[in-house]
Amino acid sequence: MTRPSLLDNLRIEPREAQVFEITRRLLDFLLSGRVAPGSKIPSERQLAEALGVGRSAVREAIKSLSFLGLLQIRQGDGTYLARSGSNLLPQAIEWAMLLGEPRVLDLTETRRYIEIDVAGLAAERADDEGVALLREQLEAMRAAGDDVEAYVRADVAFHLQIAALSRNEVFADLVTSLRSLLGAWAHRVLQHAGETGTSLAMHEPIADAIAAHDVDAARAAMAAHMDRAQRRLREALAAHGAGADPAAR
Repeated sequence: MTRPSLLDNLRIEPREAQVFEITRRLLDFLLSGRVAPGSKIPSERQLAEALGVGRSAVREAIKSLSFLGLLQIRQGDGTYLARSGSNLLPQAIEWAMLLGEPRVLDLTETRRYIEIDVAGLAAERADDEGVALLREQLEAMRAAGDDVEAYVRADVAFHLQIAALSRNEVFADLVTSLRSLLGAWAHRVLQHAGETGTSLAMHEPIADAIAAHDVDAARAAMAAHMDRAQRRLREALAAHGAGADPAAR
């Protein structure tokens, strides 16, 4: 039987770990744009045929993705890709982090350019009240000390506050959509480094530049922070392997 063209190139080699690899292939397929959010995905039988595996393995992979909220299983009707919205991208990012996908580094590179522009706009447009809230998040990071969980929460809030100060809804939505990546990235880097003080020192010049409405300094400080964090992420991935849960480090 001829496989549907929609499902071409999904077949995997028998030697590959089936459920893990099937889940990875399905994730790539679902995020490729070939299936519209809210639409029905191919049946288990079609997917199993395209992948060259048994239906039970496909069923397990679908259950995993439905647990993460990427798929919705409707009894008697089929399985649907979750509708687009604020939850889809963060969930996909979290799953990519767990799988150790190469796209993680692509996403962090994308985040770098977004955050630099956002910091510049925040420096230009921030008001005193917004700067005060940013300072509060910085102090929360300082108060967290080496408590990575508390530090990461404050770190994410710090970056989200900068996005709010940009007064650009599109940028703010992008940073908000990347919030899971912010947390997962910070966890992986900080737990590899074993301390938070160096990270805090990279955030202070960002807050100072935004408070001073110095656009160039804000962009430069954010670029330095992003570059250093990205280097440390690569080190953490190399040291521990990309496939482990960053929260478990």
